[in-house]
Amino acid sequence: MVDTSNHTPLSWEEIKNNLDGVKKQGIRQFIYQYKKHKDRRNDPLYWGDEIEYMIVKIDDEEKTTKLCLKAKDILETLNKRNIGNRIPIWTPEFGAYMVESIPERPYSDLLSSISEVELSMKERRKELTSVLEVDEIPFTLPSYPRLGVGYFAVPSTELNPNNVTSKSWFSPDDVIYKGRQRTTSIHQNIKDRKGGKIEILIPVYQDIKTKSAFPAVIKTKCKMEQSYDNSIHMEGLVFGAGCCGLQTTFQMDNLDEARFLYDQLVNICPIMLALSAASPVHRGYLSDIDTRWPVLSQSFDDRTDEEKGQKPLKNDRFRIQKSRWSSVETYICPEHSQYNNTDIVYDKDSYEELKNEGLDEALSKHIAYLFIRDPLFLCSETLDQDEILDIQHLENINSTNWQTLRLKLPICNTSTGWRVEFRPMEIQLSDFENAAYAVFVFLVTRIVIAYRLNFVIPLSKVDENMSAASKRDAVLEEKFYFRKNSLPDKSITEIKITKPGQLKTKDGDDFCQMTIDEIINGNVEFPGLIPLIKTYLESKCEETDDETNCLINSYLKLISDRASGAEPTTANFIRNFVTTHPYYQQDSIVSDIINYELLKACAKKSNG
Repeated sequence: MVDTSNHTPLSWEEIKNNLDGVKKQGIRQFIYQYKKHKDRRNDPLYWGDEIEYMIVKIDDEEKTTKLCLKAKDILETLNKRNIGNRIPIWTPEFGAYMVESIPERPYSDLLSSISEVELSMKERRKELTSVLEVDEIPFTLPSYPRLGVGYFAVPSTELNPNNVTSKSWFSPDDVIYKGRQRTTSIHQNIKDRKGGKIEILIPVYQDIKTKSAFPAVIKTKCKMEQSYDNSIHMEGLVFGAGCCGLQTTFQMDNLDEARFLYDQLVNICPIMLALSAASPVHRGYLSDIDTRWPVLSQSFDDRTDEEKGQKPLKNDRFRIQKSRWSSVETYICPEHSQYNNTDIVYDKDSYEELKNEGLDEALSKHIAYLFIRDPLFLCSETLDQDEILDIQHLENINSTNWQTLRLKLPICNTSTGWRVEFRPMEIQLSDFENAAYAVFVFLVTRIVIAYRLNFVIPLSKVDENMSAASKRDAVLEEKFYFRKNSLPDKSITEIKITKPGQLKTKDGDDFCQMTIDEIINGNVEFPGLIPLIKTYLESKCEETDDETNCLINSYLKLISDRASGAEPTTANFIRNFVTTHPYYQQDSIVSDIINYELLKACAKKSNG
């Protein structure tokens, strides 16, 4: 992306006046890049991770914790350092208490490179820790449990509903990172576009003494007309964008491979969301969900009442079913189009232009769907762009469609090719856990490509899986639609499944509901992702040594145990810690002292 730090951001009204030209330029930019790179071949399989940290100050004397609003100073210090050949890349995030890191170099497709993943994560955590005070800890935790409760940050910030950006009763503007114009502009433009505050409602966990999670005094001050009883009410983008995540990105050999992998990962997304669940507490309350995904979805929902179907279409063009932050809306390979059984809305003009330029229907609809969204950040200096030299209008659209997966174009004038970004996972407390999840997804991509596996099911069922994935204890209590006959049309013995006697399917009976345990570890109808991975690893034994094999097996064991319930998810650990704490009053409230001791326990787990 172009450096816009010295540019002049446009207000939403100014953006509206330039939408047609910006979108037309964006589509032309995609067409040019597509034609330039559609036949690109033989890019190496590189992959990498992105880890987001929150900085927390722990006061052992007062037994309190606060978010530490010093990300800007931390990043300035980190980016001045040179630690030899391995220099992690540090970047700002939405919160003034957050930083993000990626490895300086990507990992390769060789299984031996797996040993680099956890090592890199440990080095990054160590480097970040080295620039913090003794009482400051970098947590890899999706959501800070008491974000929005009282004075939850240092330096102390004053709650003020007249905040310029957020207008929030719960979270002051000071917790937003001030070093990037894009951050505050997106926040403001979401509110202006939708015509009101960013409001989030999450079901509260109903314990014996749980009362309304939205105090009446706040209702009165906010002049709310509807009741938010039994819900955790949050205002402002920070409650979603201020969460931390773990993402992985995979560069493929060519565009066709990237599209194939994208489609096969669509239904892996809800499975990994449930399996990585790690955020049951929001704004100081135990919720009835286990992930941050519903919070993010509501945070980034900039749809107007017309687009939501609450008013007749008059000023807007589309009825849009989902938030910007959502599961994918369409498969992008032509052979999977029959599974696009939801009512996809797409920009007809963009679609026709893409088709006329030679793109197939599936990819044309994918891009045309992205372009029903408006850009949320534009600068006056970059309004007029060249379709050959620039891609910023295209990237402003693509990068603000926050779906579970993202198809990423080659980067101009670099060796970076077609990539697929895997986005749904919750970050875990320790580097070992984060490495295990990242490596597991990497190995899933390897078996998908090696065995040409087919995980495609109707998108309506994927949407049902996404709804189930965030529910409390979904990993053990929910069932998910998954394809039974995922293997290619060849004899099962050619793949040497570690559990014989699988795939007892009927003709046309492609998918059924399974538990996460069955999807990961196998059952009589599906061999299981881990048995398939182990078969693949056996075929590649020359690429690894005993130490690497041991490491991989330890990662697979964690994933297997999380799926079976032998090892609790992070969400289960946090929920259990709160509900069994001696100060817990069975009222769903996570008090200061409970939060302090919870984070102390999380810090121990973070250190292995």
